Amino acid sequence: MTAQECMRYEADHRIVMTLDAGGTNLVFSAIQGNREIVTPVTCSSSTTSVEKFFSKIQDGFRTVLSGLPENPSAISFAFPGPADYKNGIIGDPPNMPAFRGGVPLGPMLRECFRCPVFINNDGNLFAYGEAVSGLLPKINRLLSDSGNDRRYATIFGATLGTGLGGGFVCNGSLFRGDNDAASEIWMMHRSNVQDCAAPGNRTDFYAEETVSARGIRNIYAAILGIPVDEAPAPETIYKIAAGDNSEADTGGFMDGSTAEKTAARQAFVRFGKALGGTLAAVLTIADGLIVLGGGLSLAYPLFLPAAVEEMNRSIVLSDGSCVPRTELSVFNLENPGQLNDFLQPDYRRIRVPGTSRIIEYDPCKKTGIGISVLGTSRAIALGSYVFALHMLDNEM
Repeated sequence: MTAQECMRYEADHRIVMTLDAGGTNLVFSAIQGNREIVTPVTCSSSTTSVEKFFSKIQDGFRTVLSGLPENPSAISFAFPGPADYKNGIIGDPPNMPAFRGGVPLGPMLRECFRCPVFINNDGNLFAYGEAVSGLLPKINRLLSDSGNDRRYATIFGATLGTGLGGGFVCNGSLFRGDNDAASEIWMMHRSNVQDCAAPGNRTDFYAEETVSARGIRNIYAAILGIPVDEAPAPETIYKIAAGDNSEADTGGFMDGSTAEKTAARQAFVRFGKALGGTLAAVLTIADGLIVLGGGLSLAYPLFLPAAVEEMNRSIVLSDGSCVPRTELSVFNLENPGQLNDFLQPDYRRIRVPGTSRIIEYDPCKKTGIGISVLGTSRAIALGSYVFALHMLDNEM
């Protein structure tokens, strides 16, 4: 999507109803001119019945519709895969047991609301929203204000919560792949069991086994040597790590012991290392900024330093020598000092051989990782909006 197209959509009067469908909650909204025009409606996504799930979605959209000044031009929303997004058919999402065997959710909603329906991956739409009006334009504005000529056109979004999602935007275009299976980073291989909590005798597993809410609980339980079902929720583990020993806040799980606080902090450090390893692999292809969203991203002070350290570490070659893990230097954009270093150019003056001409260049290949500027649900809603209008204008 071009900058001109984004600006045009800011003045667009068409309304699009949106939904962020996660493994925990359903968040409904409506966007017009790149702005939310209703108070978002939230309900639990927990159900094992596809009929009850569809009823929840109908009720949510009807509630939003009742507050709109006119009928929407489309419905556009995020839904976890696997799915045939182009045809609106949901496959078997691991975190949504109600959907099994292929459910034509898009056609069902099209019949119900009599308007075009677009569905895409939540990670994709999160990245799209942050590319249009979030971290990507913010960083480019900061670079301009700093007198730095460098600009970024690529951003990879990762959502950290019940699962691990991803999305990739380059030069305004959302990369979807040929099978609607692009950016599925939750399936990336993790073999470093020192960073993870491996059940039984397992030696390798998906990244999501560690980089997710259940991953935090698994690591915490493994460190303390307790059953996983006795471990508290990630929100509580965060409070323990942060030193909040109020029983009301931690549900009685914390007694103020050093062991629990150490386990909680180490759980987030290992989470960060696993995340950093996954994103380092992403950078070898994406080569752009990285933005994090999802509920667990709010705990970034506990895991982001470990993630950045992992992304910047060296790896050993067969001859014993070391090389950087990627060609890029990764900066923590939430750290003021690192952000300042990221924004400052490191120009060098070199002479063109055989001439008196001097040119400048910056030999440092930099990228940064930061937290959602818009907030996850708002970014997904905005991504859903611009995706729908782009489809209406170009592919229908």
